[in-house]
Amino acid sequence: MCALLLLALAAPASAATVFKIATLAPEGTAWMREMRAAGEAIQTRTEGRVELKFYPGGVMGNDATVLRKLRVGQLQGGAFTGSELSPLYTDAMIYGVPFLFRSQDEVDAVRKVMDPVIVRGLADKGLVVAGIAGGGFAYLMSRQPIRGRDDLVAAKAWLPQGDVISSVTYEMAGVQPVPLSIADVYTSLQTGLVDTVANTPAGALAFQWHTRVRHMVDMPIAYLIGIVALDKRTFDRLDAADQAVIHEEIQAGIVRLDAQTQRDNIAARDALRGEGIEFFEPNAEEQAYWQSIGERSAQALVEQGTLGAENFRMMMAELERVRGGASDAR
Repeated sequence: MCALLLLALAAPASAATVFKIATLAPEGTAWMREMRAAGEAIQTRTEGRVELKFYPGGVMGNDATVLRKLRVGQLQGGAFTGSELSPLYTDAMIYGVPFLFRSQDEVDAVRKVMDPVIVRGLADKGLVVAGIAGGGFAYLMSRQPIRGRDDLVAAKAWLPQGDVISSVTYEMAGVQPVPLSIADVYTSLQTGLVDTVANTPAGALAFQWHTRVRHMVDMPIAYLIGIVALDKRTFDRLDAADQAVIHEEIQAGIVRLDAQTQRDNIAARDALRGEGIEFFEPNAEEQAYWQSIGERSAQALVEQGTLGAENFRMMMAELERVRGGASDAR
């Protein structure tokens, strides 16, 4: 009996389950502050049974590399845009349909219906969605003025690698873009490989792109989201209580982050103006043209099966339900 007791006392405590989570978000951003705060709360509430280790700034590679490392178990999580997860589940990028939303209120209403669809779709692909954060509206930014469609056709526009929606949209508009990982954009702006990019105002500041552009088209293109996705195999090994803690703390962080992101994007517009970036608002004719490009792109994406027809109809039905008298997206 004494020998058994000694063995029990000598046995090591069970090791913590560690989620190594990669993100392109730079250190010091609101995203990283909230995710680190959530990680600390999770470790405290689970009494050390669960630990989140973050690898910011793209140190683990681009999205394709991170997904590969997830598959082989080198990572247990990542923060992705919808388009970055589209190779696994195409409708993860459904909010990126161009010129779709007119206001944040429309986005909020549609997300109540469509976020659960994205969660289920990614679960079928082996990922647990711990939270979906709103990044805000993306705008075109460039080194030279973009006053109309001809200027964009002549530009060296960035195409996010693997972003099928943007690819189809550019094709519809007669633009031949340059596909690049987001991690390569800043250097490509420096070298002149690209001269036109799209991002949120806060994103342009965070990635320092604002130092390489001089103009912004003041018309929102698409709505961006960030998805915190965890490896389902690792997550399923946790007990239900610890799983609940992860969801609660990451979601609480995202609620705070969403509010902060909206404030940051408003402040970032002023900061961009302060940096001398010129804002240009297209006239009604140009806006109508780009709306038509968006509609044709969405139709093509559904027809070719890139976007699920049923999910797209569900999203549009909710959008039509809430539409009417919406405020400007800016």
